[in-house]
Amino acid sequence: MGPNGSGKSTLANVLMGHPAYVVAGSIRFKGRELILGPEATPQELLDVGTDQRGRDGMFLAFQYPQEIPGVSLVTFLQRALSKRKGIDFTVLELRLKVMDAMKALGMESSLADRYLNQGFSGGERKRNEVLQMAVLEPELAILDETDSGLDIDALRTVADGVARLMSPERGFLIITHYQRILDYLTPDIVHVMVDGQIVEAGGPELARRVEADGYEAFEAARR
Repeated sequence: MGPNGSGKSTLANVLMGHPAYVVAGSIRFKGRELILGPEATPQELLDVGTDQRGRDGMFLAFQYPQEIPGVSLVTFLQRALSKRKGIDFTVLELRLKVMDAMKALGMESSLADRYLNQGFSGGERKRNEVLQMAVLEPELAILDETDSGLDIDALRTVADGVARLMSPERGFLIITHYQRILDYLTPDIVHVMVDGQIVEAGGPELARRVEADGYEAFEAARR
C-alpha cells in the first residue's frame, strides 16, 4: 500500500524485468537469485528476462490492461500456457479450460473469441487478468491495483476469483491504494511504501489504519 508515486507499480515492473527500468541489486525467487544492474553479466540478464520469469511462474496483472488487436483471448492463452508448461496445448484443450474459468468468474463465453481486451469494459479487463492467472497457474502473482476502477459487484467477483486461486504453493503480492479489496482477501502482512521505501509493516490492522488516517502520517515519518 502507498500513496501515488510511492513506487508500487515500479516495484511490480522491476520484479517482472521491464526493460525500461535500470536497477541494481537482486531478487530471490524459488531459491534462485536474479542478479540485476551493472554487476550482472549479459548471460545472466538473458536468463532472467521477462519471458523467462513468466515461464518460471511469475505473473503480473496490469493496472491498465492493454488491447492486442488481431489476437483472440483463447489464442493468446494457448500460446502463453504452452510456453509456461512446456507442452504444446491445442486450442480445443485450452478452450475447455478457459470456459470453466470464465464461468467461475462470471464472464461471457463470447469474450473468448474476441481480440484480447478490445472493446472490453474496465471490469471485463480486470476479470480477464484474473482469468489469465487462473489458466496460467503462476507461483507468484503480482496484482497491480487490480481493484482500481471496479464497482462493488466487479470487485467482489475479482476478489472471489483471486481467493479461489490462493494456496500454500502460490504467493500473491497485491498492490493497492485502498483497504476495500482486503474486505474480501485477508493479507498475511501489509507493507506501507513511501518514496520507494517500506516505512512500516504489520497485519491487516495496518490496512485499516491507512484507510482511517490516510498516508500523511507515514509521509511525515519518512521526512
